[in-house]
Amino acid sequence: MKRVLISLIVLTIFIDASLLDFSYLDKAKEAYTKKDYLKADKFYSKVDSDEARFNRADALYRQKKYKEALSEYQSISDEKLRFRKLHNIGNSYAKLKKIDEAIKSYEDALKIKEDKDTRFNLELLKKKKKEQKNKKKQNKKNNKDKKKKDDKKKQDKKNNDKKQQDKKNNKDNKNKDDKKNNKDNKNKDDKKNSEEAKKKKEKDKQKKSQMAKEAKKQPPITDMEERKWQKMLNQKGVNTLMLPLNNKEQKRNETNPW
Repeated sequence: MKRVLISLIVLTIFIDASLLDFSYLDKAKEAYTKKDYLKADKFYSKVDSDEARFNRADALYRQKKYKEALSEYQSISDEKLRFRKLHNIGNSYAKLKKIDEAIKSYEDALKIKEDKDTRFNLELLKKKKKEQKNKKKQNKKNNKDKKKKDDKKKQDKKNNDKKQQDKKNNKDNKNKDDKKNNKDNKNKDDKKNSEEAKKKKEKDKQKKSQMAKEAKKQPPITDMEERKWQKMLNQKGVNTLMLPLNNKEQKRNETNPW
């Protein structure tokens, strides 16, 4: 009797739970139809079944919550839902830009059965992957060409800077050489002028010395000669300011006075 009563209670609870699940599923389906995916997600999450989890994952996917949808799809273990699960996992990976993972999910789904939508998605991603690979390869080539061009510009600039610096250095060195040459020439001129002045001075000194020697050799003019010279000038009408060399009396031995 007790066992029967317990069985009736369990059955009643199960029936009530089932009725409640049906109510949640109806509300969830109605919300999903109206594209109220947030509300549909809420009601599907209240039902513990793989079918409800699949529908909840769809509702999450429609909200663009791709990571949450992927996690929900991966929690499904019902083999009857495996193909649909793998297809939608591929869609979720594609939205997350994980192309390799998406391709693998589509390929696994096609192993279960052939499906034109799954095949289309797979080929589309393979094409996209190839394009990305080519683009990456082209970008790599462009970057290499750009680096090569930039390196050439840097080298050209470096060479030009070196050329300008060499030109400046040569100009500076030339200016230094010119200044040095001018200074050397000036020193030479100064030295030459100094030597010439020294020679002239020495020559003048020698000339004066010679004149002094000659003056010493010439006998001095006598008083009589001076008077004779003065008288001659007076006769010619030449007025001079010459003063007598001395005022001594005329010598007694003068003869032939003028």
